[in-house]
Formats: sequence, structure tokens, C-alpha cells
Amino acid sequence: MSATAVGEVEWAACECCGLREECTPAYIAGVRDRHSGRWVCGLCSEAVEDEIRRSGWRISPEEALTRHASFREAFRLAAPPLDPAAHLIAAVRQLVRRGLESPRATRSNPNSPRRRPAGGGTTVLAPSRSCFSTLAR
Repeated sequence: MSATAVGEVEWAACECCGLREECTPAYIAGVRDRHSGRWVCGLCSEAVEDEIRRSGWRISPEEALTRHASFREAFRLAAPPLDPAAHLIAAVRQLVRRGLESPRATRSNPNSPRRRPAGGGTTVLAPSRSCFSTLAR
């Protein structure tokens, strides 16, 4: 890294969630080019891309960004759940189901642990020797 690359950083705040990141001016400009002049953090950018994919590419990136921002604001204003542990478990369950039902999960690597088992069986998490679980077929 050169001395100018290290010294040239600015703080940028996400226009969706307010997260602040330290970035180079070139990176900030690139993000703004992709998001109609708005600076959007990496998490919100992924959510916007997911919104576009879920709509079947029928909406513009600007519309997807607006949808994500309104969803995030509604989520922020919602009251906290009565049982946070149960709420977290339900949210993780929904994410796993969405990932398993994703068209990307079945068309990628045939050995991918995310693909559905042949014959329509159920996918089960099996214990492994590492700290990460693997999917059993």
C-alpha cells in the first residue's frame, strides 16, 4: 500500500441503515454510481440485489433500494419481540428455508451442501468433527 492510499479515507454513512464505514473516495464514488448517487453499505447492497432477484428482475435498482429502505425502517420501528430467543430461531429458520428454496442453490455445484437430496428426501444437519455442521444426505 502506498502512503497516499492509506491516508486517503473518509467516513461514509449508509443511507438505508446509517452504518458508518471508513472508505477511500474512489470506493465511495463507485458505490454511489451503482446506487443512483446514494452511498449504501455492503449489507444493504446485498439486500437490494436480493430484492431485485426475488422480483424476477422486474424492478429497477432504485425501486429495490426504496423497498429495502422502507422495510428496514418498518423493522426498526417495530416493537421488540416478547421472546427474543424464539424470534431469533424463527428468523434463522426462515433464512435457511429461503436459502434451500433458492434457484441458485440447485443450479450451482452438484456437491453443494445446499442442494436438495435426490428423491425429495429431507435435508438434515449432521454433527461433524469441526465446529461447523455439515448437511447429511
